Amino acid sequence: MAAIIGLTGGIASGKSTVSRLLKERGYVIVDADVAARAVVEPGSQTLSQIAEAFGGSVILPDGSLDRSRLGDMIFNNEEQRKKLNSIVHPAVRQFMMAEKEAAIEAGKETIIMDIPLLYESGLTWMVDKVIVVYTDEATQLDRLMARNDLSEQAAKVRIASQMPLAEKAEKADAVINNNGTIEQTKKQLLKIIEDWQLTP
Repeated sequence: MAAIIGLTGGIASGKSTVSRLLKERGYVIVDADVAARAVVEPGSQTLSQIAEAFGGSVILPDGSLDRSRLGDMIFNNEEQRKKLNSIVHPAVRQFMMAEKEAAIEAGKETIIMDIPLLYESGLTWMVDKVIVVYTDEATQLDRLMARNDLSEQAAKVRIASQMPLAEKAEKADAVINNNGTIEQTKKQLLKIIEDWQLTP
């Protein structure tokens, strides 16, 4: 039986770093962000549904999704956002489940489901155990401002749109504290791999 491990965190918590470290060790990563891009490729059924729901203006001349226009439409509109999510989320889940099944068929022992909004989207049923990549609020804020060149206010708004990392850490089966160096993060990850006996 393959082990299905959920990997999550918050914006600028360092989840991508941990994901990369796992990938380097040969683990299969099923990434929700990759899935979200894949399901709206030009010509996809999901993209047609989005165009139907939001109008043809959300499709660029080359047939791809105009993300910024769509983003503007749903930005402050809860109803429109729900409508978009009801189209995209099932497609993303389906894509991820297919990737997971393919990895199991290929004989992989451990599959990492990299899902930024694992708790917010209620997707813990997809995984056996969860690793949360944690940083304290001040570190998260500093990193996000530096990474995305945001004002403190803009960064705080983005962080506030997600469940607090401390809350996620409480729900997790294991927590990687990513306040320190990459070496410290790697050490914690290797301990989890050892404790849970995870082989790629």
